[in-house]
Parts: sequence; structure tokens; C-alpha cells
Amino acid sequence: MNIVLMLLPALAWGILPLVVAKIGGAPSQQIFGTAFGTLIASVIVYIILRPTTDLKSTILAALAGAFWIIGQLGQYTGYQKLGVSKTMPLSTGLQLIGTALIGVVMFGEWSSSTAKIFGFLGIIMLIVGIILTSARSTNTDNSNQFGTIIMLIFTTVGYLIYNVIPKELSSSGLAIFLPESVGMVLAVLAYAIFTHNTAIFKDKLSWKNIIGGLVFSFAAVTYILSVKQNGVNTAFIVGQTSVVISTIGGLVLLNERKTRRELILMVIGLILIVGGAVITTVF
Repeated sequence: MNIVLMLLPALAWGILPLVVAKIGGAPSQQIFGTAFGTLIASVIVYIILRPTTDLKSTILAALAGAFWIIGQLGQYTGYQKLGVSKTMPLSTGLQLIGTALIGVVMFGEWSSSTAKIFGFLGIIMLIVGIILTSARSTNTDNSNQFGTIIMLIFTTVGYLIYNVIPKELSSSGLAIFLPESVGMVLAVLAYAIFTHNTAIFKDKLSWKNIIGGLVFSFAAVTYILSVKQNGVNTAFIVGQTSVVISTIGGLVLLNERKTRRELILMVIGLILIVGGAVITTVF
């Protein structure tokens, strides 16, 4: 059962980009459906388990959910501009680098010399992996890719804040799942209003993308259970293999094309990203 719990989050997170890309729609429609799907799932979890939390944790968890929307909206935009097979390694690598550096600066991780050496080695592996997976043939236009990568770098800050806030809460896990989802929905509503895009409330594709939110919720809940059974490090490392699933899925199921050179570099890059995740987490 422990092995199943380790694999389920990676599988769900890996297929999430494929599900959303297959359903289609604009990033605004995709993020709308994902947020509301997550809210539905979190309400069901709350009704069944009735987890309790305090007011401070509730407010901060909602704030974390709002920042998650920033990161996920950037990722959904990347799917359309770069494709799933290119966006996922880039986004995952950026998140891993940011999370590792925040851990060192804010929480004093990698306290020993050995940990620092291996930790920074892991970051170098992640950086090289990102560069390799984002490489394109010389005869293609890289201007659009560069702009999208810059966008991913800035929106990744949303993911990092989403990951950091729970470390400061007295409650965790399933107890903050509902307030996080409420924060997600509020952020999406604010985004739609300020961008004058309230038409997404009535679009069929927006509501169809609720499936993406249910997939994300399944990944989140099984990850929480995996952490309890297998520990944070093991659950986190195995969870990062989702990038392999989504990248390969983008090529096979979404028919995203790569040249032979791009494919070779992508495989090497994925190996470095997963290896960097292992090293930065273990040490």
C-alpha cells in the first residue's frame, strides 16, 4: 500500500497537464475549471473527514491557494505557447531550484558542508537539465520561447510562496485543503474581474476543465497520505517523477513534435532534473 501511495501522486500530477491540454480552452478557462474542481473535491473531503484548523491557518492557507493560481496560470499559458513536453521540465526545474534556495536561506537547510556541496551540485544539475530540455533546433524561432520562459520564471514565484506558507502553519495536510481551495477560487474570480474576462463563468470549456481540478485534488490528497506513510523526502522525490510522465505524454498523446537532437537533449535533461531533485532533497 505504501508503494501505491508513493506512485499515485506522481501519476495524477503527470496526467494533469495532459487532461487539461486535451480538454482545451484558454488558460483562463483552464484555471477556472481547475480551481472550482479543487473546491468541489475539498468540500467532499471536509464533509467526510471534518478536519479542524484555526483562523490564522485558514487565512494563510487561502493566501497560499491564491498564489498557487499565479503559478498554475503561468504553467497553463506555457502549455499553449511551448507545449506540455517543454513546459513541464522547465516549470518543475524552476520550482525545485527555488524551493531548495528558499530552504537554505529561510529555514537553514543544508547546514553541514557536505549538504551544501551536494545541494549546490543538485542545483547545477537542475539548471543544466532546464537548459537541455528547453533547447530547440537552430532553424526555429526562439523569441517566443524566451518570452515564455521569462513568464514561467516570474509566475513560479507563486508556486514557491504556495509551498512556503504551510511551513508556518500550526495546521497542515487535509486540514488546510479546503481553505486553500477557497483561496484558489477567490483568486480566479479576482483575475477574471480585473482582466474583464468574466465570460469564462459561462463558457462550457471552463466548467469542463473541472475535471482537471479533480485530478489535481486526487494528487494532492494522495501526496498528503504518502507523506504520512513514507516521509516527506521519499514522497517528494517520487512525486517529481510526474515530470517524466507528463513530458512523455505530451509527445505520445498530444503529438508534440521534436527533432532527434531535441529528443536526446530532453531525455538527458529529464534525467538531470530528477537526479537534481533527489540530491537537493536527500541532502
